[in-house]
Amino acid sequence: MFSMTNTIENKISFANIKDNIYEKITKGANTPLLDAMLQYKNSPMTGFHIPGHNRGIGVHEKFRELVGSNVLSIDTTDEFDNLGTLHPSTGAIHQAQELAASVYGAKRTFFLTAGSTIANLALAFAITSPSDEVLIGRNCHRSVLTGLIISGAKVNWVIPKKLNDWSIFGNIEAEDIEEKLKKNRNIKLVWITNPTYEGVVSDIKKISEVCKRYKVALIVDEAHGSLWNFSSKLPQSALQLGADAVVHSLHKTGGAMTQASMLHISKSSKFDIEKITHALKLLHTTSPSLLLLASLDAARANLSSVSGQKMLNSAIENALYFRAEAKKIENLAVLEQNVDFDITKIFIKMKGLTGLQLEYVLEHDYKIEVESASDAGLLILSNIGNSREEFEYLIKALKEISSKKYDFEKKNIKIMPLIDPEIVMNLREAYFAPKESIDKFEAIGRISSEVVALCPPGISILLPGEIIKKEHLPYLFSYEKLEVIKE
Repeated sequence: MFSMTNTIENKISFANIKDNIYEKITKGANTPLLDAMLQYKNSPMTGFHIPGHNRGIGVHEKFRELVGSNVLSIDTTDEFDNLGTLHPSTGAIHQAQELAASVYGAKRTFFLTAGSTIANLALAFAITSPSDEVLIGRNCHRSVLTGLIISGAKVNWVIPKKLNDWSIFGNIEAEDIEEKLKKNRNIKLVWITNPTYEGVVSDIKKISEVCKRYKVALIVDEAHGSLWNFSSKLPQSALQLGADAVVHSLHKTGGAMTQASMLHISKSSKFDIEKITHALKLLHTTSPSLLLLASLDAARANLSSVSGQKMLNSAIENALYFRAEAKKIENLAVLEQNVDFDITKIFIKMKGLTGLQLEYVLEHDYKIEVESASDAGLLILSNIGNSREEFEYLIKALKEISSKKYDFEKKNIKIMPLIDPEIVMNLREAYFAPKESIDKFEAIGRISSEVVALCPPGISILLPGEIIKKEHLPYLFSYEKLEVIKE
């Protein structure tokens, strides 16, 4: 344990010690898909197949200069015997998925080349139907809602705690889920997001116990927790806490390329894996990028390696350093009190500046880019690719900013709505109902027929079947018109 304040130590200690990390390093040593890709790159084959650029020959010169000839030489799809196929999984791709399942402790792991979005769509498509009722956290990603529009399942909401001082959603309480399940015994599935985009963590162990008591399945969209499996200093993954399915966006923090994610089915899950396999096959591209798939094999191997462990420990140490130094800066606050959190996700706010204004100053005056900003604060990630020097520079910049006065034009721009939805229609029915586009100010009191969600973080402002209220308007600054159900 790091020798920091008791507050930080307490926040770290809620994560149980995981399986022996050495065992994971041993399991993660092989890289079957990376090896197959290297063999493909070095093969002397003459190609008359997709992709038509033929290992980079047929591309624009500037693009080749930008990405490099090596990348173009391995840009291919899963159509060759030595590489295998994704659907169904065979060859090196299948071996890489099995290794990932072993390291994560899953019964089955699927590689994804369309982000965690495709996992959420496939789960909704495979597991729910129009006759089902599903309990969803209101801070879910819009892809969960898209999946339920496809399936037609009825949505029930559980509202996370609201951290009003920070203008973000907090954790979901197990007691709130139990209350919902008590009142509605037709609910067959609980689907929550953990951690939140800003790193707030719910007690998944308690939530899982509640779900098991009421004999309902549990899906956890753990997109932003893909590092948790690899350090006992981070929260424990829902895969080890009783969830039936868990989604990980390895491209977000795990070191994989953008859009590369994983879907895990737990060893105790009763989900029909064949149904999920068929759903992924129907929804997934038939031309998956081997670059993305290989990056998943590489990310798993890296995080399981000695060098990867050093990177992860460095990310944790940098986060602890930043939190300690940030507390010394006047007018700066860091989200820590009264919540459990992933310490590598740092949400801050500065007195006298909105999060958007602070982001602007950091970007334009200091050439510093952060993950995101809201009306209240901004999110900083301590990544496995960040150095201590970068965090020292960030602290220096924040110290300077806190001592200055800025004259920004006041704008009523809000990002994260903490509004309880008033749902009057089923998602699917509302989405496919006859609709019209009208001025947003005239839409107050009407029923929305579209999903309105700003990304990041992809949390919905308005949903199909939800009454549009005047409280929504400050969050719709980029919209002139809204789609509503025709009267």
